[in-house]
Amino acid sequence: METMKLQKRSSMSTMLDPKIVLPAIKAAFVKLDPRLMIKNPVMFVVEVVAALTTVIFLRDVVTGGANLGFTFQIILWLWFTVLFANFAEAVAEGRGKAQAESLRKTRTESQAKLLTGTSPTDHTYKLVPGTSLKVGDLVLVEAGDTIPSDGEVIEGVASVNEAAITGESAPVIRESGGDRSAVTGGTQVLSDWIRVKITAAQGSTFIDRMIKLVEGAERQKTPNEIALNILLAGLTIIFVFATVTIPSYAAYAGGSISVVVLVALFVTLIPTTIGALLSAIGIAGMDRLVRFNVLAMSGRAVEAAGDVDTLLLDKTGTITLGNRQATAFRPVRGVSEQELADAAQLASLADETPEGRSIVVLAKEKYGIRGRDMAELGATFVPFTAQTRMSGVDAGGSSVRKGAVDAILAHLGGGVTQLASGNTVRAIQPVESEMVREVRAISDEIAKTGGTPLAVAKDGRLLGVVQLKDIVKGGIRERFAELRRMGIRTIMITGDNPMTAAAIAAEAGVDDFLAQATPEDKLRLIRDEQAKGKLVAMCGDGTNDAPALAQADVGVAMNTGTQAAREAGNMVDLDSNPTKLIEVVEIGKQLLMTRGALTTFSIANDVAKYFAIIPAMFLAFYPQLNVLNVMNLASPQSAILSAIIFNALVIIALIPLALKGVAYRAIGAGALLGRNLMIYGLGGIIIPFIGIKAIDLIVTALHLA
Repeated sequence: METMKLQKRSSMSTMLDPKIVLPAIKAAFVKLDPRLMIKNPVMFVVEVVAALTTVIFLRDVVTGGANLGFTFQIILWLWFTVLFANFAEAVAEGRGKAQAESLRKTRTESQAKLLTGTSPTDHTYKLVPGTSLKVGDLVLVEAGDTIPSDGEVIEGVASVNEAAITGESAPVIRESGGDRSAVTGGTQVLSDWIRVKITAAQGSTFIDRMIKLVEGAERQKTPNEIALNILLAGLTIIFVFATVTIPSYAAYAGGSISVVVLVALFVTLIPTTIGALLSAIGIAGMDRLVRFNVLAMSGRAVEAAGDVDTLLLDKTGTITLGNRQATAFRPVRGVSEQELADAAQLASLADETPEGRSIVVLAKEKYGIRGRDMAELGATFVPFTAQTRMSGVDAGGSSVRKGAVDAILAHLGGGVTQLASGNTVRAIQPVESEMVREVRAISDEIAKTGGTPLAVAKDGRLLGVVQLKDIVKGGIRERFAELRRMGIRTIMITGDNPMTAAAIAAEAGVDDFLAQATPEDKLRLIRDEQAKGKLVAMCGDGTNDAPALAQADVGVAMNTGTQAAREAGNMVDLDSNPTKLIEVVEIGKQLLMTRGALTTFSIANDVAKYFAIIPAMFLAFYPQLNVLNVMNLASPQSAILSAIIFNALVIIALIPLALKGVAYRAIGAGALLGRNLMIYGLGGIIIPFIGIKAIDLIVTALHLA
């Protein structure tokens, strides 16, 4: 799935896509059902008055009323206003339904290998339909099998194709006992086998939830959206009373105003533009996240992302590249750099970690030291373990070890070096304190610059330190500067020591950092920020991140993470890219900016329409109002008809903006308000003057009024 291309796809081209437009036209009529329309108070009222005027028109047709042509046109455009609002919502839903349909195709009615044995080593199974599985069942999934439902790997390791979920063709590793143990129903095992414990029943799997969310079946209005709907409903009620009082003013002047004209005035007074587009804006906001391969569990989460004050980011893989690289060899006195490089490379030849490979490359590039044939040397490699915190090689009667400084120093102080072959080398004298101080001084210097030191020893003698550097991602400092301009505080979370963390934080440009962080520390930090009235966002993938993800206002769980993390967060990143947290915040802000901008435009738009229709209505009774006819409209009838037509057409014109969203810019709230008032406030006043005048010229030329 080409996420970024989909994200940038033109909303206008979406509106022209027959696969979306044709069903949306049908849905616009289906949504005329009052039980559906009442969810949108403004447009429900417009539908009610459109129905009322339709009944009045039919009565006049039977009784022979006057101005039937003018009345019919007003009624026609009132219904168009309602249909265009429904069409905007249907188009927004249509994009989600198209994605939901593609997800449905990934679901297959597969057979599951339900394990029947009682022993963990017993792989006896029976074939059952995948739809019959229950939570807690154990299934065996082998190469070529489709994982029947969501679950946790409890045994084994396998390569899994998750293209059906993430769109990425590269397979991923799923294994038991780590942060990559969660598997998703509908994905396929490519190699090896795994035992999976089912964690979701059919109908509530991850794909099922995705389908319901992207097609809008479970979309609930957000608190801000509800508040705006209440405001719009309140304004509508106020204008109902205002419109009802108008006939008394006309009677006082010795005249009368028809119900159809009053309805036309009422519809132009109420904020129909934002009322028509409000639902589409919310649906499109969630849709933009889905196109970015992030699944929001609710509109509330998207909205909260736009209001985030504090952003918690892991260092590794988010702020830094995550693969530490060897950048220098730092020998102790009496040892040459080449001797240190040679020993470090020898100890790293079997080290397949990015750090180990970088040591081999650096030694080759800097000193021309090439890899040796380990078979000829009879080398035995010592793998790294969490207990020893070092690795190495025994070859040709020599022993080389590399690892954490404290681990190497403790190893050298042990008295005798035991080779993997069972032989021993010469006895080791206690490490001289002066040499220890030199190694520690080099290590501290490296740590202060944001690097990681690895000590190297050969045959019981310290040779020096290899400097590893976790590279800060290019452009990340500028991204944090943008967030700072938005008023968002960034905090880096890392397990590094405080000196290394401080150096990385300074280089990356974050506002603060939390070093040697534990799950309790993360949770405490989030609660402290929330106690200050701030909204907090963070990302995580492990079970130990689940409490913090649940506590955060915006918790983005990695799809590769554990089931506990995915259940705790209110968003899931299908690509498992921690840096997306920044884009999630930007998309949330874009949603709020779009809603605010179109609300500003709608209110300003109404002000302009008042100048078109009010003078026209009362001109016969109060000639003095002609001074307000600044657009010099041809007649009262053409003014009213032009305003109603513009009121309907502006909804269609703004659908692409509602779907695409207002262009995001990292500016403060004050600057954003000024920008909205200038562009959408002033534009909302000017555009109706131009549009209504143009329609008036057409209406007059065609003798429609």
